[in-house]
Amino acid sequence: MFLENLSNYIDYLSMERGLSPNTEAAYRTDLLEFIDFLDKNGIEDFDSVKRSHINFYVRDLRKKELAPTSVSRKIASLRGWFKWMMSMNQINQDPTVSLEQPKLSKHLPRVLSVHEVDTLLSQNLPKLEKAILELLYATGLRVSELANLKLQSINLKHAYVKCFGKGSKERIVPIGKIAKEAVSDYIAEREEILAQYGIVSDFLFIHSDGRKVSRQDIYNIIKGLGEKVLKKHITPHTLRHSFATHMLENGADLRVVQELLGHSDVATTQLYTHVSKKRLKEVYFSIN
Repeated sequence: MFLENLSNYIDYLSMERGLSPNTEAAYRTDLLEFIDFLDKNGIEDFDSVKRSHINFYVRDLRKKELAPTSVSRKIASLRGWFKWMMSMNQINQDPTVSLEQPKLSKHLPRVLSVHEVDTLLSQNLPKLEKAILELLYATGLRVSELANLKLQSINLKHAYVKCFGKGSKERIVPIGKIAKEAVSDYIAEREEILAQYGIVSDFLFIHSDGRKVSRQDIYNIIKGLGEKVLKKHITPHTLRHSFATHMLENGADLRVVQELLGHSDVATTQLYTHVSKKRLKEVYFSIN
């Protein structure tokens, strides 16, 4: 019963919510763990689940010394499942109503200075790496969004890129002149690769043998550049953070940055205003 219900819920997440396979897998793992808890406690149907059971389950999670973010995610998974069952009239009451999420400490994202970004972008790189680096910083795309870009997703004539973010939400992000030139140079090389191997690919970024560039490939490229050029650990998300912070530092409207990043809640974008203030204080006290 539990497993069949879970399977239907995951199908709902996939078809109605448009969640990514990775997100679906995380939900499934979290909820299978809860089903295992129900089995061990002799609970045979959802209407038998009481608030006391939920509280005991959450305490059990905390005893495992999981990170607060992991506990928070598992609670969110549970609340979403029971909310869906209520909407489908599969249960008579929702035991997760008013269940509190653990308070998470807000860590300000690490960002690069403009000088550090300029140093990265000034490197003599292969055309593929140059295009990836320029486009990441120019658009603030998530690494998964960048890896899944199709050739038709980018419009060099009108200088914009079309991508699909979380929940398959489409957004249009403009690109600057330098990023546009880097992508244009790479596309010319890309066409030579495809012609050489006689293959066809819809994806924008491909390796020299025609294989699609993966998220991990992009991560490794950025990580390697950070270690070699800046002597520090950076990721594709570091460039996304830097893009947002530098936009705000230069007077961009918060709502515009929210739209460019594809955030559903402006509160998420607002975190970057704290980064900007922190950096402003650091610069001020370093020269006074």
